Amino acid sequence: MAAGEIRVGEGTRGRILEELAISPKTARDLAKTLGIQESAARGHLDRLEERGIVVPTFRREGVGRPRKRYLLTPQGQELFPRRYELLLDSVMEELLASEGEGFVSALFAEAAKRMAKQIVREVPTDASAQERAKALAGALNHLGFRCTVESTPSGSLKIVRTNCVFRHNALTHSYLLCEVFDKHLTEELLGQVGLDLQDSITRGGMQCTHLIQLR
Repeated sequence: MAAGEIRVGEGTRGRILEELAISPKTARDLAKTLGIQESAARGHLDRLEERGIVVPTFRREGVGRPRKRYLLTPQGQELFPRRYELLLDSVMEELLASEGEGFVSALFAEAAKRMAKQIVREVPTDASAQERAKALAGALNHLGFRCTVESTPSGSLKIVRTNCVFRHNALTHSYLLCEVFDKHLTEELLGQVGLDLQDSITRGGMQCTHLIQLR
């Protein structure tokens, strides 16, 4: 786990997130539940607040000062695991069974083009192919990929991904995601280019490498 990374259920801060997911709590509540000093609980909450993961809220209960409770922010809620890939797999299987591969391929191609149009808005019209490739890499990184653009001695470009957010779905539907979706997303941004998938995580590789032969 990288330094500073927080995982739900792991370590004191991860356990604090679990508790706050149930209901807002005070530092004293958390200290009692986790078996730590109240000052330690406050320190963890301060760090989580600085990172935008929790936010304090005040509620008056009878006489006296309002009680300070902490709750998760939307950013904090995003730290909890989500299994979107299970739903996507089910939808893909249903579409393939009812409509066939041709229909689903066309659907993924149009989805890629729609996504590309969003990226194009941030790219100058006179941008070079390399600038557009970097814009593509930046958009993919925003989605959770670890993606870089490299130039080859022959003048081609390589887009290298060391993480794939579609990994689970690509293992079962590699053609739709690694061929159809990637091809149309890339060509919508770079024009008609030669796109060669040289290495793939779904084939057992450590990364996905697309060689882009500019025309």
